[in-house]
Amino acid sequence: MPIMRQGLLLLLSVLACAACQFTLALPTPSPSPPASARVISKVAFGSCAEQDQPQPIWEAVLASQPDRFVFLGDNIYGDTTDMALLRAKYAQLGRQPGYQRLRASTSVVATWDDHDYGVNDGGAEYPQKAASKAIMLDFFGEPANSERRLRDGGVYTAYRDGPAGRRVQLLLLDTRWDRSPLQRVSRAVYAVRQLLFMGPYTATRGSDVRLLGEDQWRWLESELRQPAEVRIIATSIPFLQEGTGWENWSNFPEERQRLINLVVQTGANGVLFITGDTHRAQFSRWTEGVPYPLWEINSSGLTRNSLQPVPELHRIGGIYTGDNYGLIRIDWNQADPAISLEIHAVDNAIVMQQRVRLSELQMGDSAR
Repeated sequence: MPIMRQGLLLLLSVLACAACQFTLALPTPSPSPPASARVISKVAFGSCAEQDQPQPIWEAVLASQPDRFVFLGDNIYGDTTDMALLRAKYAQLGRQPGYQRLRASTSVVATWDDHDYGVNDGGAEYPQKAASKAIMLDFFGEPANSERRLRDGGVYTAYRDGPAGRRVQLLLLDTRWDRSPLQRVSRAVYAVRQLLFMGPYTATRGSDVRLLGEDQWRWLESELRQPAEVRIIATSIPFLQEGTGWENWSNFPEERQRLINLVVQTGANGVLFITGDTHRAQFSRWTEGVPYPLWEINSSGLTRNSLQPVPELHRIGGIYTGDNYGLIRIDWNQADPAISLEIHAVDNAIVMQQRVRLSELQMGDSAR
């Protein structure tokens, strides 16, 4: 009996040591990529890239020599619950020669939208979202100890670059992981909408309706309180666009207003929104209830586009329906830095442009 007891104690000791070693082997979470001192003057971005089609747009992107490129979603067209197929489609993008040159020449970061998430117009209900997240982060080279990997949640994250006076903060949101179901109009109403190329969706309201989860909201508030001169908020679906009937933040009006309120309450200056998804490019501007105008630069798509214009309440200027990418260019050498918001065509010509000064994106005494 004593021998059996000693053996049992020895076994428990071995198991305990093994458990300790396993615990120690787990990676330590990193809250977000560390801030860097490098100056960011050019941020390029785009969305909607068919992995199985030619992608000549990369030659134009490379010619602009951006400091960073942001994938805004629909980075591939996965649309599957078969994770082997999803990984194979990412591999197709990875074999694109232009994409390979982009990865070799600049920093490439990404969030996702519905098609690379795994299901058209999908949200929290998608059953393979955890596996899809792992594949997406593998493809874009996310570190093993990244909080994006280790949290039980979406792919949102932040990047901070530049010394004081030239700080650029990039916030990548996740509009899929926690999103409530969309609400559709009746078939009769949609039939009329289709004459104007509008979509089937309308506003979804209620105390339990969400576009972002509470963990992402807490993270976002914390990030907006960090000091920065320019803040680029990347969201896969349009933020300011309204009246299109397609996916955008206006389908969740309380959530959109919550983000606008958060910008004001945190005293976050220098905010610019970059968005994708629409298969056309445009600018939108919002001035209601904010201390400075909010601009959205919508760039879509890198390969996939629609020729049909749709009604939109906050559009500034026209639309562009050819292959395109967006570019934010910041001239830090001026006393009041000039910011150029640009849409570039496949030949790298600037086809749409708006110009603002950093002083026009300020909260006043509350700005940080």
